[in-house]
Amino acid sequence: MTQQNKIQNPAMQIPKSPAMNDRDFINDMLATEKYMTASYSTALNEASHHSLYEDVLTIFNETQNCQRELFNTMFKKGWYGFAPAEQQKLQKSYQQFQGYSNQFPYPNGQIQ
Repeated sequence: MTQQNKIQNPAMQIPKSPAMNDRDFINDMLATEKYMTASYSTALNEASHHSLYEDVLTIFNETQNCQRELFNTMFKKGWYGFAPAEQQKLQKSYQQFQGYSNQFPYPNGQIQ
């Protein structure tokens, strides 16, 4: 894949030094928020008390929103990019998961 095919904004220049720069700090915060949302998700799955579940859900949503804002900041500054999906791979995944729907106990996955 060539660099031209990458979906990315022009990268904001950062000083090259052994010290942490803005990109390093935001990347570290983003990694932390991703880890925290995964952990809160586990806590939500295992919460046995409704009030506890509601409190953790509120914290999870705040953390997820923070993670998204950090991601958006990195993308806007050109520090995060994507490779576009190839049509052939998309079609293969679609067919694979379409086949899984035949295994559902209800037509079209709908409970009647």
